[in-house]
Order: sequence, then C-alpha cells, then structure tokens
Amino acid sequence: MNDKFKKPYNPAETEFLVYKTWEESKYFNPDHLPERNQKGEPFSIVLPPPNVTGTLHMGHAAMLAIEDIMIRYKRMQGFKTLWVPGTDHAAIATQSKVEKELEKKEGKRRHDLGREEFLKRVNKFAQDSHDTIVNQVRKMGASIDWSREAFTLDEKRTIAVRTAFKSMYDLGLIYRGNRIVNWDPKGQTTISDDEIVYEERKAKLYTFKYSKDFPISIATTRPETKVGDTAVAVHPEDERYKDFVGKEYKADFAGAQLTIKIVADEAVDPAFGTGAVGVTPAHSGTDALIASRHNLPSVQVIDEFAKMMPNTGIVAGLKVVPAREAIVKWLEESGLLEKTEDVTQNIATAERTGGVIEPLPKLQWFIGVNTKFKIPHSNIPGIKTGDEVTLKEIMNKAVKSEENSAGKIEIIPDRFEKVYFNWIENLHDWCISRQIWYGHRIPVWYKNKESGVRSKKLEESQEIHVGIVAPEGEGWIQDEDTLDTWFSSGLWTFSTLGWPEKTKDLEVFHPTSVLETGYDIIFFWVARMILMTGCLLGDVPFKTVYLHGLVRTAKGEKMSKSKPETNIDPLDMIAKYGADATRLSLIIGTGPGNDMKLSEDKVKGYKNFGNKLWNITRFILESSQGERYNLPSVPKIEFDPQFKDWTPAESTYLKNLNDLVTEITKEMDEYKFYLVGEKLYHYVWHELADKILEESKSILNGDNMEARTARVQFLLHTLHVILKALHPFMPFVTEEIWSSVNTGKSLLIVEEWPKS
Repeated sequence: MNDKFKKPYNPAETEFLVYKTWEESKYFNPDHLPERNQKGEPFSIVLPPPNVTGTLHMGHAAMLAIEDIMIRYKRMQGFKTLWVPGTDHAAIATQSKVEKELEKKEGKRRHDLGREEFLKRVNKFAQDSHDTIVNQVRKMGASIDWSREAFTLDEKRTIAVRTAFKSMYDLGLIYRGNRIVNWDPKGQTTISDDEIVYEERKAKLYTFKYSKDFPISIATTRPETKVGDTAVAVHPEDERYKDFVGKEYKADFAGAQLTIKIVADEAVDPAFGTGAVGVTPAHSGTDALIASRHNLPSVQVIDEFAKMMPNTGIVAGLKVVPAREAIVKWLEESGLLEKTEDVTQNIATAERTGGVIEPLPKLQWFIGVNTKFKIPHSNIPGIKTGDEVTLKEIMNKAVKSEENSAGKIEIIPDRFEKVYFNWIENLHDWCISRQIWYGHRIPVWYKNKESGVRSKKLEESQEIHVGIVAPEGEGWIQDEDTLDTWFSSGLWTFSTLGWPEKTKDLEVFHPTSVLETGYDIIFFWVARMILMTGCLLGDVPFKTVYLHGLVRTAKGEKMSKSKPETNIDPLDMIAKYGADATRLSLIIGTGPGNDMKLSEDKVKGYKNFGNKLWNITRFILESSQGERYNLPSVPKIEFDPQFKDWTPAESTYLKNLNDLVTEITKEMDEYKFYLVGEKLYHYVWHELADKILEESKSILNGDNMEARTARVQFLLHTLHVILKALHPFMPFVTEEIWSSVNTGKSLLIVEEWPKS
C-alpha cells in the first residue's frame, strides 16, 4: 500500500498535481479522448463567460461545480464531451472599473487620456483579470478544453459580431432611429432595461394645474418635466373628463409656453392621482407611445447631463433636482399647487455607475423584435425556411411549454418558463448602441457630409457603409459608439465554435447540449442567445437550460465583496479545505433554481467527508494486502472484477449497491445532482463506513479464507464503484485514490461510469 495513506489527505499538496496530470493527458480535449468517446454522441457546454472585472465569487464556483459534474459524468458515460471556456469583456462594467481607478489614483478622466491610451489601460486591466480568473477556474477542478478558449472581444469573435450585425442589418432587423432610451447621465451612455437597478426611495406626489384657467388637475412626482408636456391623457371611459377630450389649451407654465391637448387613452389608470396624466413624450417611454397614437409633438427639456434645456422657462440650466424644487416653489407662489403627498417609488438607477436614469430621445441603433423578416433557414419547430416571422415568434417557438410542447429547449426548473415568456411578451426593440469606448465598435462607416455621430437621421444626409471591414477610399468615418455587451455574448454558443466559418466543431457540437447559468441572467443572456441563434442559424443555441440559484450566507443574506463579513471567497475555501469540499458544499442540499445558504462550517464538513473516503480506502487496501491485522501469512488479494463466490451477506450488499447505482444514474440524467451527492454521502459514511466496514473487521480477522477473500473482493468492488460515482463531484481526491487502487491503468477521468 502506498505510504501516502498513512497520513491524512492533504488537498493543498495534491490538487495542483492532479490537475496537471489531467491537462497532460489532454482528456479535456474531445479530439484526444479514448476510442469509445470518439464514437460516442457529442455532449457540449459553453462556459458562461465571467466578466473580466475582477475575481470569481461563490456564484461562479457553483456554476463551475455543476457544469463540471455534467461534463465528467457524460465523459465517463462515453460521450464525446466538449466544455468551451472563455471570458466576457463586459464593456460598461470593465470600462467603469478602469475609469474609477483612473480618477481615484490620477485624478483624470478617460477624455484626458484619449481613446487609444485609455483602451490600452482597459486592455491591461482585462488581461490581468483574465489571468486571475483562469487560475481560479483551474483550482475548482474544471475539466475545460483550454485549447478552445475564447474572449468576447478577440479577433475571431470580432469577425462574428460584425458578420452578425451586417446579416441582421441586411434582413431589416437592425435600424437607426430616434427613440426614448435609458440614458445614464453619470456614465454618459445608454443602458438596456436589464442593466437598471430599481431603488425604493421616498418621494412627493404633487397635484396641481398648469395655470389658473386650465380645467384639469394632474398629479406627478416629477413636476420639472411638465415644462415639456404636450398633452393631458385621460381614460376614454372616465366621465369626469369626457367633455374636455379633443380640446387644446395654452399655458404659461413657469415661463415655458405650453400647448396642451386633452386626449383619451386606455393606458391611463383612472384610479391613480386625479385620473389625468401629463404627457411628456420626450421623457417617458409610455408617454411616447401615447404621443404616437395621438400624433402629438415631442419636446425635449432635459439634456444628456440631466440639466434643463433653454426652452424651459425659469428652470433653464438647472440640474433636475433643483429644477423640481424651483417648479414646486413657483406652483405654491402661483396658487396652483393643490396637494402634496408622501409616496414611495422605485427609482431607476444604472447598475454600474449608480446614476439616476433619465429617459431621453436619442438617435441610436436598435434591433426590431417585432419586425417581420424572411428567415433564411429554420430548424425551429413551427417555423419553416423562408417563413415571414419576428424575433419574438422565434423566441416563443424555440422553448417548450404547455402551449408549445414541440419547442426544442427545456428549462429546468420549468417554473422559469413563465418568467421567460412573460419577459418576451413585454419585450420592445433592443437598443444595442453604447456611448463608451471599450467594446465592439459598431461596424458602420459614414462618408463626408457629417461626422456620423448622433446627428440627424444619417441615412438621409450621408453615404453609409455597413460591413465586416472598413470601406475602401478616403473620407469614411466609423461610428464612435460600441455595441451592447449582450450582442456579442448572444453569439457565444456558436461564435466559440468557429462561426461564421462552417467548422467541424460547429457541425458536431451545435446546438450545445446544456446551458447552465444563474436564474437571474435568464433575461440578460439566455433569451438573447435564443434570439440571435434563431435569427442567424435558424436553430436553438442549446437543448436544455439548467438554472441554479444565488449563493447566500448562512443567514440568507446576499453575499457582497464590498461587505467582507457577508462574503465567502471560493479561493479561501479551497486553500483551507480543498476544491472537492468546496464543490460538494455548493451541490448538496440545493436543487436547481433555488438559492442556497452557505457557511464555512458546511465546507469544513465536506473536508471531513474527503478524509473519511481516504481512511476507508486505507482500510480496504490494508485488508487486501494483509497489512490490516499484521498477518504476513495472508496472501495479497488482487481485485477480480469477475469474482462471483459471494456469501449471502455480500449478495445483499451488492444488490443494495446496484440499486443505488441504478437510482443515481437516473437522477444524474435528470440533473438531480443534489440528490445524487446526498445519497453517495450517506452511503459512504453510514452504510459503508459505519456498518459494512465495522462488520468486516471480524471477517477479515477470522480464519475463514474464503469468507475473507469474498469480503475483500466486495470491498474492492465497492471502492471502485464509489470512486467512479463520486468522481464528478469530488474529482481530485477520487483521482488521487484511483491512482493507487489501479496502478498503471487509465485515469479515473475516462473510466466508465458504474453499471448495475
């Protein structure tokens, strides 16, 4: 028996060497797997790319543990497995981090450096962060094919992004237009609905009239925007205002000259406030829709820096909050303010900068989700090649549900189907342009007449070129804006496999088998991948979506790196207790879609389990080699996989073990990893260690050689089975034990999954 079993298992001394052995074997790469895997069905996962903004957290660790379990299990079953790694440039998040550091350390802004020098700083930060992340992924034991690593901003992904943009532009799905967008005055860029964080804040609801002779009172929390009103909307069935509908009134509102038309619209809630709503088409998406239905003018009164514009009377030039105070004071002095109420409201803030969002009319690039187009190719149920469809229809038909059992994508747990479909139902055109420097620059060039950046409608005033490379000739200027990060990450499942080239990887491994990610990213990423893949490939990006929950503290609080007392760092846990214990603590006790509570004590408990497995192995090996009871006359018993001379007791134990294998194999196929981990833990600790090994001591110390041989063979067989079954969950310690149990034979990583 190897002397290493005479001392406790030490993850710190073992894990690095085991991972090095795996990498040297090249078994992470499907092209180098054994023959049985080469002939097997493909099974592929793309790693949800961590943002290059720092280090991994426990949520990432849970993701890595779950995905590695899937990959290792399928590899052992004989599948041709591929797990593609990569990182995301995370444009706004990464640029924001560097900008904050630049201002903090040097007192400078990006414009002080210029675009080229600033991007050098960002790229350096991103590379350093990438190197840290890759090291952390390795420490978790992830059996990822590093030879296929991708980055959302590398050269191949740049070609994919530009190809996708041009293809969607040619299909009529990408357009440039003036629409209300979420503008971050602090970050000076548009952001998507998904990047908004709503904060509950105290506010005032003011009820007033525009002028003394105006017939209707309105209520709002933002009186400063009323200098841009062009209408008052009431519900069509509201009898209070029936006689006013269709009439126009002029008002001098705090020095702003308004023309207000009374319109009837079903979007108005007659129970809110006075039942009459001031319509500000330039500063509200809802009001913009009302304005479009009633052909109302739109007047912008707030600029990009959240300041009131020159056409706003007494508040011209003021920031929004002081302007609000000035308007309220004017209303009071004019005798127009009727009521002030304390209310609580959700304020939209930018996730990365914390700036309060201003809805502004901006000239931006959009993807039309309701635009009909002829789909070039379709492998989606219910949609044929050449059909006229919308992106919303593609997203709806791709996913299985009670209404659409033919859909190709299954969501686990299925309760998130409703969340997905509800999000699609409320989806509007996707603004994909950002006014930042880091990211994929929009592949559009303009010629001569104007700069091509946020001017009037460019298609009418300039020559425009949309393409993968810059146009030839002089005078062309590329659009200054960059693309939303989710545009490039929406291509992730197929751009990582070589698209737009028709590669072997793309042919073999796409659609990918599973997308495993947190349930909080279903809108940001999952839905956008379905949209982009359906449009560009006419297929789904994956067959199954497995959603895990958030990792919380033992008290159920959200972990935060900014609050060290609430945060558990995966690297700290790995250093203290090993990757196997860290992985198991993130799996057992929590099903898909549920948040998990984690404490250091839980991780420590699974370190003890690893030690238990180590000690069980020592007992079995000592017993097989005659060392356990210092009986030199007892011959060494080699494992015989064909052994059949079982006693009745071993036959019963074998049946129980076989039943367990059948049970857990079914549950592995059903993605019930939390149950499998729990059952294996219980079997090893309580059935094998507490019961079977204790009973075995008298047999192994007895004179009956046949009984002793049968028991040793059973113990060796059981050890083989549990090492294989535990390997996806605890790869390091099982591989290390296997190297001693099966000296000179294949690595456990490519052994066959146990069979009954």
